[in-house]
Amino acid sequence: MQYLQHINSPDDLKKLSVGELVTVCSELREFITEQLSSNPGHFASSLGTVELTVALHYLYDTPYDRIVWDVGHQAYSHKILTGRRDRFSTNRKLGGLSGFIDPNESEYDSFISGHASTSISAALGMAVAANLRGEMDRHIVAVIGDGSMTGGLAYEGINNACSQPNNLLIILNDNDMSIDNNVGGVRSYLVKLTTSAHYNRVRNNLYQGFRRRNLISEKGKNLLLRFNNSVKSLITKEQNLFEGFNIRYFGPVDGHDLPGFIRILRNIKDMQGPRLLHIKTVKGKGFRPAEKSATVWHSPGLFNKDTGERILNNDGNQPQLYQDVFGHTLVEMAEGNRKIVGVTPAMPTGCSMTFMADRFPDRVFDVGIAEAHAVTFSAGMAKEGLIPFCNIYSSFMQRAYDQVIHDVALQKLKVVFCLDRAGLVGQDGPTHHGVFDLAYLRPIPNLVISAPYDEHELRNLMHTAVYGNDGPFAIRYPRGQGVLTAWRNDPQILPIGKGRRLREGRDMAILSLGTVGNNVAMAIDEAEKLNISVAHYDMIFLKPLDETLLRSVAENFKYIVTAEDGVLKGGLGSAVLEFLAENDFRDVHVLRAGISDEFVTGGAVEELQMITGIDAKGILALIMRVYNQIRGVHLHFYPPHSEAPPAVRERNV
Repeated sequence: MQYLQHINSPDDLKKLSVGELVTVCSELREFITEQLSSNPGHFASSLGTVELTVALHYLYDTPYDRIVWDVGHQAYSHKILTGRRDRFSTNRKLGGLSGFIDPNESEYDSFISGHASTSISAALGMAVAANLRGEMDRHIVAVIGDGSMTGGLAYEGINNACSQPNNLLIILNDNDMSIDNNVGGVRSYLVKLTTSAHYNRVRNNLYQGFRRRNLISEKGKNLLLRFNNSVKSLITKEQNLFEGFNIRYFGPVDGHDLPGFIRILRNIKDMQGPRLLHIKTVKGKGFRPAEKSATVWHSPGLFNKDTGERILNNDGNQPQLYQDVFGHTLVEMAEGNRKIVGVTPAMPTGCSMTFMADRFPDRVFDVGIAEAHAVTFSAGMAKEGLIPFCNIYSSFMQRAYDQVIHDVALQKLKVVFCLDRAGLVGQDGPTHHGVFDLAYLRPIPNLVISAPYDEHELRNLMHTAVYGNDGPFAIRYPRGQGVLTAWRNDPQILPIGKGRRLREGRDMAILSLGTVGNNVAMAIDEAEKLNISVAHYDMIFLKPLDETLLRSVAENFKYIVTAEDGVLKGGLGSAVLEFLAENDFRDVHVLRAGISDEFVTGGAVEELQMITGIDAKGILALIMRVYNQIRGVHLHFYPPHSEAPPAVRERNV
């Protein structure tokens, strides 16, 4: 690395010539490829924004100037150039760098990112704040990808940007869909003309002269801008969405032509008012396999950096992924019921709805990154008699909370919400952990809430949602592999609101919900070796709660432990405590295993379950604590993660 090893901050970047920056871009791609081949992360997106990142840090005075990244998938170059190169090998690891943008990690990270379509609104807020404080020299740049432009929040931000005094620059990184076609010579000429410093200086002087002579008002300015945009549309035979918002539009330009890109960016950098620069980039730029298949190489896992061969675990004896069990089961059900349709907000591959899309392409709808629309769209189809399976990652369902309440539950519509990636998801960290769904869904009337213990129960619940229930039904399940190699069963229609006893016991009872019950089972096996007898109940449903089962447990056990892979405030443990309090079970003691009142860092799922105390060892420690309390021995048990980094240390069990 001729240059990259000497770049410890953007100030070092500014010492180089534009020609040398081109070499820096090549070195960045080589470094990212080397790192991610052995430590997986978001690959193709980051390769596509190398020139963009270099140009921004070269021209702008960061961190005083703000760069607001949308999602953060494309920000690895940003991390490397802002003092984190030597720690990049810890990316997405426990106690290491976040896989996304995080202000707690670096002053160069201006706003947290993990969910899409937020950058324009956040950056606009910063731009308005800079104006109010008189910081007229502070530049604010929002970087947003074309995929994120399917989210309604992006347009809410753009709409507001045209009505607030600000100098916001929006950079639209278009690497997939065509928002504004390049029509050749005339378009290229206008790109050069409208981004030239001379053109815009003359344009601004004319406008200021009109203002001094009271020949034009602010309203007149907008009318003139619209007229100007209309003339441009007439000449180019193209209409532009953004100019309809009275946002000055530039582009599209080649986002990989670093010298040309820097020239254009420098010319529009100090312009007044909101404006948008549309750049065209290639996902996976510089790595041929990623360029050819950007979806596969979005987050490819381990791969050979020389051959481009992905390193996959092809052991046929391994359990299926939960999302694949969902996908295959959905196809089976759709084959027998023409009312079943699939809806997903830009995650057909991730949630395995591609299986149904291949079989029934006209009955699967990818609505883009638009979770709120996905829910209301599903509600509309349900109102007309279809049965939508609306599959949204648990963390992203938070973005459609009002629609779940107002558009689905209030009308008792038969929408099946499949919340993939529930619980602790691993390296993606706090922006992606699906730990809030049980708590935020439980207060909603008319909604059934369930979580399968294993793959068989997932299939049972999918059939129950269709054939055993007439209203909205939520099924939440985790990311990754299940526990059964023989995952296909003859699906059963389960009685709604009824749990099951998995194991008898005499000393205490554990009530679990979802796949964390498998950790409970392992903990009970270890407890039995110590002559501790524990009964185990799989609740299956959080709502309606099996009150008959709960009453029986409360009448037979003085000590109850609840286990869930969601937040403790509002989840299963809270529901059990509410039932016991309302039914006057004063002598029953309840201890809860779950996620405490804090955001959980990123890391391997096994590591995160350990630090939150919901792995088998953590639950065994809780069992031991209860058992010693029963015997009258008051011991303090410390979790096995007491040597974890301070930033992720959990308090004592």
